[in-house]
Amino acid sequence: MFRGSSYHTIDAKGRIIIPARFRDLIKGEGAGGVMLSRLDGALVAYPFEAWHAIEERILALAEKSETMRRFRRVFIGGAFACECDRQERILVPPSLREYAQLERDIVLAGVLDHFEIWSRENWERENLVMEKDMKQESVRNEIARLGL
Repeated sequence: MFRGSSYHTIDAKGRIIIPARFRDLIKGEGAGGVMLSRLDGALVAYPFEAWHAIEERILALAEKSETMRRFRRVFIGGAFACECDRQERILVPPSLREYAQLERDIVLAGVLDHFEIWSRENWERENLVMEKDMKQESVRNEIARLGL
């Protein structure tokens, strides 16, 4: 499982070094890279095997809902396979860098079955929003259902 967050930089060519703890999980699935797509102002990165399962679920739901068909168009249509190079980096395509506003300082955040790539500024903003949301009773109750 992908856990924890770490601060990195993206170079001028759009390359990101994947942390060793994430690389080990990716390689553990027999893959040498990840599928990247866009969601919530950041990028989501799934090992190839996990991505295949997501595609199957989306395909099944897309036939029943116009919203899911449109989501599929953006999420799957904007996805890229990113193989790790010899220096254990992935190259993030320009369209995804632009979407997530990745310029220099970035954060890689493990989210159990995948990890996310955020601009540091957007990551910090997201954390502030969540802290504010956690003051709402409905949010606290939802979190409490996890036993936390």
